[in-house]
Amino acid sequence: MRTDLYTGHDYFNMDDLLTEEHKLIRDAAREWVKKEVSPIIEDAAENQVFPQHLLPGLGAIGAFGPYIPEQYGGAGLDQISYGLIMQELERCDSGLRSTASVQSSLVMYPIWKYGSEEQKMKYLPKLGTGEWIGCFGLTEPDHGSNPGGMTTSYVEDGDDVILNGAKMWISNAPFAQIAVVWAKNEAGRIHGVIVERGMEGFSTPTMKGKWSLRASDTGELIFDNVRVPKANILTEKSGLGAPLGCLDSARYGIAWGAIGAALDCYDTALRYSKERMQFGKPIAAFQLQQKKLAEMITEITKAQLLTLRLGQLRNEGKSTSAQISMAKRNNVDMAITVAREARQMLGAMGIMNEYPIMRHMMNLESVITYEGTHDIHLLITGMDITGENAFK
Repeated sequence: MRTDLYTGHDYFNMDDLLTEEHKLIRDAAREWVKKEVSPIIEDAAENQVFPQHLLPGLGAIGAFGPYIPEQYGGAGLDQISYGLIMQELERCDSGLRSTASVQSSLVMYPIWKYGSEEQKMKYLPKLGTGEWIGCFGLTEPDHGSNPGGMTTSYVEDGDDVILNGAKMWISNAPFAQIAVVWAKNEAGRIHGVIVERGMEGFSTPTMKGKWSLRASDTGELIFDNVRVPKANILTEKSGLGAPLGCLDSARYGIAWGAIGAALDCYDTALRYSKERMQFGKPIAAFQLQQKKLAEMITEITKAQLLTLRLGQLRNEGKSTSAQISMAKRNNVDMAITVAREARQMLGAMGIMNEYPIMRHMMNLESVITYEGTHDIHLLITGMDITGENAFK
């Protein structure tokens, strides 16, 4: 069982730009992770199981809907607080952060932003504590980067709708109590529908065989003539912009989370370099190893500054989808590069589960793909700066 010695790295004194509340929230999340998750995360990943006993603890540290108003069961925090919590969770494991990201930005966020008052009061308080867990159904077997092509749909039948279709690659699906599902109505307009576990014809088979995000449960959502009350439709926003608005929030959390994974890899490599002796001195004394470490902390610091500014913009309601795409793409790419360099510094030990680097590397291969692939985010930036749509 690995002892978590992480204390943080802040090369440009970014803590000076945080409030005392920010630092208290971050430190509380860090200490909880070190005590409750770090000792078990390697076993969870090796056994490909999400440790569900952690869910109440995630709720207690404010990881579920931290920016949701307190009246609905959230913590009423700002966007930087949300980001700092995601950073601390992914510093331990991307799968842990994925569970919290989905709950916060892809389940609680659309109910809060697009739902009725009755829906907010029914679902959000239980989701905020972790008593209920939700999932988000957008990606389909044949529609990933093109979500507008979805075939999942429903038809009206009295006070209900009849839902048919399937979603794939869904975090939290195997144990979620509810699913926020995006489907087309008879006119072809996309709407959000809250589907509850136990509704006849609704199943959530687990997806096995993953080499990545092994400590996160991933499944499918299958709808076979599922009867859902019309009262479960999110009525305040429809069209593809509705789920994309949720993805903006989730991608923002990923931008922070990826920094956490990079920091853990850098921290591991730095500690190892001071302890590993070769040719009569620690490898930290060799130029090539110093080059790797210096490049790692430089790229991490640039990502920290980028993401903090993005958080400030989100607090002010001024951030754009394109800015969020840039941060998500840049930071995940940075984290993968840092992880690979750190693995090389550890040599053969870098592939062992005594250290977290290989697990981070495998996880980040999913993070660079989900919620907008690396290339898709480049095209979003390209369209924003040129005004030309390269998607069609």
